[in-house]
Amino acid sequence: MKKVTIIAGFTFLLFVSNAFAQAKTIVGVAAGNDDFSTLVTAVKAADLVETLSGEGPFTVFAPTNDAFEKLPDGTVAGLLEPDSKDALTGVLTYHVVAGEYDAAAVMKAIEDNNGKFTAKTVQGGEIVLSISDGNVSLTDEKGNSSTVIMADVDASNGVIHAIDAVVMPQ
Repeated sequence: MKKVTIIAGFTFLLFVSNAFAQAKTIVGVAAGNDDFSTLVTAVKAADLVETLSGEGPFTVFAPTNDAFEKLPDGTVAGLLEPDSKDALTGVLTYHVVAGEYDAAAVMKAIEDNNGKFTAKTVQGGEIVLSISDGNVSLTDEKGNSSTVIMADVDASNGVIHAIDAVVMPQ
């Protein structure tokens, strides 16, 4: 009986530790912050939870709820429709860069590249990172920009930088 209790206890500890580890991934961290509820809803609708909970590392430029609210009326609802899954996936993965780039690494990359650093996104497009008014700015392929409003939110599989506008691929 003692052996069964030890195995059951060990199994429970593995389950709790696995659940805790997943909660600390990019998706888990975002889900734990009310400012990212729209993003989390979109990630679920695009079936990207498993991907963004994977090993990584990833750098996510995460639009806040306020950022999504700046989009034209109906844009978010339209992207969340099942037949828009490919478009939604493209928009979301455009906010993700492979590798972990904390604020210091982003600043260094910008400085090392004469004030502008072009990063390839997981979606395949590019975003241009630069400094504007002392803050890191992202410029998308359409010329729209967004500002990092909170940097270095650590996760077990990367880092999140909150941004104030949704950037869009070409």
